[in-house]
Amino acid sequence: MDALANLLAAFGLSASAGLNAYIPLLIVALAARFTNWFNLQQPYDTLESWWVIGALAILSIIEFFADKVPAVNHANDLIQTFIRPASGAVLFAASAGAVNDVSPILALIAGLLVAGSVHGLKSGVVRPAVTATTGGIGNTPVSILEDALATFLSILAVVLPIVLGVVLLLLAAVFLWWLGRRPRRHLAAS
Repeated sequence: MDALANLLAAFGLSASAGLNAYIPLLIVALAARFTNWFNLQQPYDTLESWWVIGALAILSIIEFFADKVPAVNHANDLIQTFIRPASGAVLFAASAGAVNDVSPILALIAGLLVAGSVHGLKSGVVRPAVTATTGGIGNTPVSILEDALATFLSILAVVLPIVLGVVLLLLAAVFLWWLGRRPRRHLAAS
């Protein structure tokens, strides 16, 4: 059961890194430093350092505000195209690292793909649609929702990874349902 929980935590943390690179890293660092809920093995135990925790807190604040300012948020998403997948790779490898059967290279690649996919969907589909349909006014509330979702998923991944697995499956099902309905509305409008 621990292996499954670690794998679910790895997927949840890397997915939330696709929304916000620093929130899940900060939550994992704090959980590893102050609780027994999350144990980091070398070299990922570096996240528990006060210097790293401080840097992650500062970067979280910077990203929080940069993502709320029109035009700056698009530049931030461009910069984060490299950072969020890397964050997801580290989080996946750190979480799945407790599972001895998972290759570190495979874990890094999986985290990179999960976080990169979520980030690509966010910055390539959702945010442009929100900007186009609201004239940019909707970007701030959507950004706040993304930060809240990244925080919620990260905490859930650390505390209750099995529940997170159910939540992620439900989110995926809703997204696939929504995606399946889109072409029908497009065809009906033609």
